[in-house]
Amino acid sequence: MKKFLLGTVGLVALGMAAPAMAADLPARPYKAAPVMVDPMYNWSGFYIGMNGGWGQTSTRYDYPNTNFLVRSDNATGGTIGGQIGYNWQAGSWVFGVEAQGNWADLNKSYIDPNFAAVTVGSKLDGLGLFTGRVGYAANNALFYVKGGAAVASNNYWAAINNVNFISVSNTRWGADVGVGFEWGFTPNWSFGVEYNHLFLGDTTNNWTNNNWRYTNVNIRQDVDLVTARINYRFGGPMIAKY
Repeated sequence: MKKFLLGTVGLVALGMAAPAMAADLPARPYKAAPVMVDPMYNWSGFYIGMNGGWGQTSTRYDYPNTNFLVRSDNATGGTIGGQIGYNWQAGSWVFGVEAQGNWADLNKSYIDPNFAAVTVGSKLDGLGLFTGRVGYAANNALFYVKGGAAVASNNYWAAINNVNFISVSNTRWGADVGVGFEWGFTPNWSFGVEYNHLFLGDTTNNWTNNNWRYTNVNIRQDVDLVTARINYRFGGPMIAKY
């Protein structure tokens, strides 16, 4: 009985001393949880893509020292093509260069106000853009402006009773300014919309055949272009944003 009582007292004393001993042990080092970092969309890298949409060309014919003058407005049609470029990203700013080539079908003809049997027409059947662009990226949304050189392939003609009797073709160089928005819907694919205005200026042409001759014909042209675009970028994955 005495041994039982002594054992019970010892166990109680040990239980009371345990918290005090635990308090004297050194504290375990605290390890903070890793900081979660939001990913940032990476716009850098080469890309290639396709585009398609709508265009409008305004063409004015001016024959000096004659009464023959036709102004062609709102000659509209479709366009489809492709683009290739490269982007550099520095923080939220994106800088790039791009080359674009498009087939187009922007054509219309008008009756000469002085000769009812005569029609004059124009057709823009191809264009190219060689531009630089600067954009601001809000993660995978990119707003940008662009500008550079533009080139267009044109055909002009005149007809009597719908039979062409004179025509001329030329390649016109000018300037381009534009604005666009692009949305990255996967790490490498993006979709966008873009507007461009092409200033193709004035050119002087000579229209001649065996029976008809117009020299120093002045032709002025501007083009508006609205396209939807899809691009595949060969850059890396999303990067950490600090």
